[in-house]
Parts: sequence; structure tokens; C-alpha cells
Amino acid sequence: MASILSSLGAKVDAFDGKMMVNSDGVGKVEVDLEEMKKIRGGFFVIGPLVARFGEAVVALPGGCNIGKRPVDLHLRGLRALDELVLQCYRDGKVWARAANGRGLVGGKFRLDYPSVGATETLMMAASMADGTTMLSNVAKVMEPEVVDLARFLTDCGAWIEGAGSDNLIIRGKRQLYGSECVIKPDRIETGTFMLAAAITRSCILMSPVIPSRVSCLIDKLSQAGCKISRLDQQTLQVSAHPSHIGYDLKSFDIKTNPFPGFPTDLQPQTMALLTTCTGSGLVEESVFDNRMTHARELQKLGARIQVSGRNARVYGFDEGSSLQGSRVIARDLRGGVSLILAGLAAKGTTQIHDIAHIERGYENIDMKLQNLGADIQRLILTPVPLIL
Repeated sequence: MASILSSLGAKVDAFDGKMMVNSDGVGKVEVDLEEMKKIRGGFFVIGPLVARFGEAVVALPGGCNIGKRPVDLHLRGLRALDELVLQCYRDGKVWARAANGRGLVGGKFRLDYPSVGATETLMMAASMADGTTMLSNVAKVMEPEVVDLARFLTDCGAWIEGAGSDNLIIRGKRQLYGSECVIKPDRIETGTFMLAAAITRSCILMSPVIPSRVSCLIDKLSQAGCKISRLDQQTLQVSAHPSHIGYDLKSFDIKTNPFPGFPTDLQPQTMALLTTCTGSGLVEESVFDNRMTHARELQKLGARIQVSGRNARVYGFDEGSSLQGSRVIARDLRGGVSLILAGLAAKGTTQIHDIAHIERGYENIDMKLQNLGADIQRLILTPVPLIL
């Protein structure tokens, strides 16, 4: 994302766990398309660029191939702000230009589906549109990422009303200003390490976290038999060690849903855990239509999983059996990290290829796991020359 902003002329400096972004020098309206193809989040620049310059040229979103992830709501919502002129899919690009040639104006738009990404795109665009924008059926501002963005925009001078409802009223400002922002702890990374504790039958203390943002996972792990303690407002202890709980973990069912439901981004990691629990559990994926590719890779480790469309029945092992190390491929971000968790629990060595997917969502995950005692190494593989 820093590379995408730099390609537009922003100055981005990272130091001591902080990032300074100065957008005074932004003058281009066309993003580096190769960088955009790497992450879905790059598409977010379209709203701010059109609001500021009246024009934007971006690529269709990249990221993981986990099913249909359309951007039609983003584009239709932007059209409602000054009848935006759009030319889509030309040379793989989306070209957007305000009809008045200057910028956006306030309007009304109802989302067909309360998409988080579309809500965030329209919030950013409307914050600098001329006049008042009314958005309905938006992703409720209880969604953690929407909450954080609304707070940041307000700190930058935006006027947003309707927090906590599915209707937002945004009065555009001619200019927003710089501000400081502390990024909230990543709830998916928190959940991943909670599941790491469970799958390795370990005890992990983690901080800072926001327990209320992973309450659904806390409920499921407690149901399985984990002991989870909240030591203070930002510290959780997750224990699945046999000496702590006195029995093995039991399987459970999950069904993914928008927040506060069970996160789709924790589904693959949870499936990995279920392969090690007693009994069987049902995994229902209701958000994405192609988020079961990790099941095939888990099966290479000996996992017993039956997939039917968006659902999967996961069977645990009999006493004395376990996952076995193998060579697997990370086909997407969350599916890739599920293989790391499975590899931690498997007997023998597991080698995971195409880890670039994983690195988009987890910073230095190998070092963090090493600090917890995991035997994990990052390998630089040298291609073997083809002998003719």
C-alpha cells in the first residue's frame, strides 16, 4: 500500500513501528497498476483521488482468489456523487472522472448489500464532496474497520453522522488535514495466534489485543475446552495445554458471517484446528464462494475433510494419530497461514511454498512464532537448472 501511495507522489517513511505519510506531493491520478494487482486494498484510492482531483485511473483489485469480490457497489456509489463518468475494464483499468471536471458533489445512495469495502470507499469520497451525502444500508459502524476509519476521518476534519446505524450522513469539507492515528490491534492476527495456542495445545499470553473484537472465537475455543483468561483490558491468555485443561479439545461447528459473527478470515485457521480435535465439526462458509482451497492442502497433511460446495465436514483423529508433515502450497493469505498452524501440529517437517500470500497479512510471523518456541525457518530456495 505504501508503494501505491508513493507511485501517486506521496512521501512515505517508516521508522520505529510508525509510518509517516505526507500527501502534499500527490499529483498523479493513475496508480502503479502492477502494485495494485498485489492487494485488494489498493482499490481504495479511487474515492479519495476523484474527490481531490476529479479523476482517477486504477486497476481492478488484486489479492486472493477466494471467489467473487465485485466492486460494482463501489462504482455505483461513486456514480451517485455527481454522475461520475466511468469507463471500466479498458486495458484492465477503471477510469473515473467527475462529470463537472472538478470533483464530487453530495448525493444519495443505498447499498444493495452492506459491504464494508464499499462503505469505506464512499465514506472517504463523500468526506470531500461538495454538499451533503446520505448513505443507507451501509456496513454498520459496529464493524471494527469502519469504526476506525470513521474516527480517523473525523480527526482529519470530516463531518460524519450516524455512527452505530445503517445510515450515514456526511457533510463534505473542502479540505481535510493531517492527523495522528494509532492502528488498532489486528483482530485476525489476534485470532490466528489464539488458534496457534489451541492447535499446539500450548499456553500463549498475547497483548495488546481487543477481546471484544474476537468474542465469537473466544466462545468457540471455550466450547472446545480451552481456558481463556482476560488478565486486563488488552491482555488475553489462551491455554490448551493438557496439564491445564485435563482433556483433549472437542470439535465444534462454525458459520462465517459479518461482524460480530464468526470472521471468514479465521475460517481456514479454525479448520486446521478442527483436524486435531476429537469428534467432527461442520464449517459453513457464507461470505466467499471459493474459500475452501486450503482443504485440499490440509488433506496432503493427512487431514480428514469432506468438502461440499461452501461447506466442509472436518473429522478429528483417533487417539495416537495426527497430522503428518508434507509439502504444501499457500494458495491465498488465510489459507496459507492455516498451513503454518497445521505444520506446527504435524509430526515431521512441513514445507510451505508461495508464502508471499501469507506475508501480505502477517508481519514477521516466522520470528513471532520462533519467539514462542516454534521450530520454523524461512528458506531461500534456489531454482534447480533444467538439464536437457
